[in-house]
Amino acid sequence: MNTAIKRSALAVAVAGICLGASLGQASSHREAPFITEVPKVDGTDFYMFRSYETGRADFVTLIANYLPLQDAYGGPNYFDLDEDAIYEIHIDNDGDAVEDLTFQFKLSPIENPIMLPVGPDGGNKEQVAIPLKGATPGVGITPEEGDKFQVSQEYELTVINGDRRTGTPDSALNVTTGGQTTFRKPIDNIGSKTFSNYEAYANSHIYEVNLPGCPTNGQVFVGQRKEAFAVNLGEIFDLVNTDPLGPRNGEGAGDLADKNVTSFALEVPTSCLTGTAANSSGDPVIGAWTTASVRQARVLNPAPSSNGKGATVEGGAYTQVSRLGMPLVNEVVIGLKDKDLFNTSEPKDDGQFLTYVTHPTLPELLEILFSSAGAQAPNTFPRNDLVTAFLTGVDGVNMPVGVTASEMLRLNPAIAATPAGTQNDLGVLGGDNAGFPNGRRPVDDIVDAALRVAMGALTTDAPNKDTPFTDGVQLNPAELRTSFPYLATPLAGSPN
Repeated sequence: MNTAIKRSALAVAVAGICLGASLGQASSHREAPFITEVPKVDGTDFYMFRSYETGRADFVTLIANYLPLQDAYGGPNYFDLDEDAIYEIHIDNDGDAVEDLTFQFKLSPIENPIMLPVGPDGGNKEQVAIPLKGATPGVGITPEEGDKFQVSQEYELTVINGDRRTGTPDSALNVTTGGQTTFRKPIDNIGSKTFSNYEAYANSHIYEVNLPGCPTNGQVFVGQRKEAFAVNLGEIFDLVNTDPLGPRNGEGAGDLADKNVTSFALEVPTSCLTGTAANSSGDPVIGAWTTASVRQARVLNPAPSSNGKGATVEGGAYTQVSRLGMPLVNEVVIGLKDKDLFNTSEPKDDGQFLTYVTHPTLPELLEILFSSAGAQAPNTFPRNDLVTAFLTGVDGVNMPVGVTASEMLRLNPAIAATPAGTQNDLGVLGGDNAGFPNGRRPVDDIVDAALRVAMGALTTDAPNKDTPFTDGVQLNPAELRTSFPYLATPLAGSPN
């Protein structure tokens, strides 16, 4: 398929962005009533793109972010993940809206009580547990030096072929440590006195991983990262209290410039992700989404202690409480009454949410809020163009032949990656076919693309089709890494 045709087809795909992005560049920050009660399993962003690190062209990178709005100074416990939950990335590689492959992460504690002798000089001293995570300044750069903390975490990565619960599981192996089935999660960035060089310390937790059935090894990292989502959440949820016709980047990096997030980053050989799904030109298509699940039952322990009796007792089957594919779907597309339902649903059942796609409210809201500035919503219903782009992908680009309509992020990995230094943050709208909505990269500014397309940029008869809407917030691409795991070193709780 020639480049010009691909660019045109991908441009049509951007019409689906307004369903999945609206006014933000991230996906789900406290978007449903129930998920606000369990932030450790709140999925915030999902990225999927052909790796653009030098020498990694045959890999696809998947990044699932959880636990939003982390203030770097949030001690003394900081932001450990839920050890009673499972975090998953699902792959549909035959186009039937059911997972064919699942990467499942499960956290476990590493406990190392630190006791200090306290008492009179020359007399008997009591051994007393300290209140902080650690008591050693200048922690070095190796994962083993995490033993200098009272509590840290490790994880296992399981690859499941078939159904996420009844399929065939197989453990991924930690090649870096000689074939163990466990990987360490770095302690969050407490500050510069605790860590002599946090960037190097975190980098030592990037592991080479042997993924079952893959011809070559990939990479994995689970840990805190700097938030790459550029948006002013306060203004957006205050009835879009911003100037959509103002200058681009007029407000800087946005409200989340001082926040961290926790990432599950996995780089997988492309051949391990592709299956029978292919577009009309024969290019492979990968569909993917993320979930988090907790046990059905949770009983509070009235007397938690350190002898194995925690604050809760968990039991029963795992129940999905978070779901994320295309950005911002549940946050600004799904109606309030159905937000919890969407978080528990699966792509194969997305027909129940079809009205939110065929009759999107975002353009109508923008018209109401900015009619004095000339905003007018497109007036063609049902929005079948958005159904095609949002639920099936675009024919010839990232739509599998015979696809079952369903919401997920879709990637055509046959389209070459754009080097980091030349990426356009508007993705396809900026002429960069390796960007959103052909997958999603950390740099992609879904905000501006969404605003413009929602108001009819790709139609022939919308009053605002040529209006350059913007939210005025833009990520500085220099903040991102050009190598795995791509998101930047997290902000320190105590920088000096």
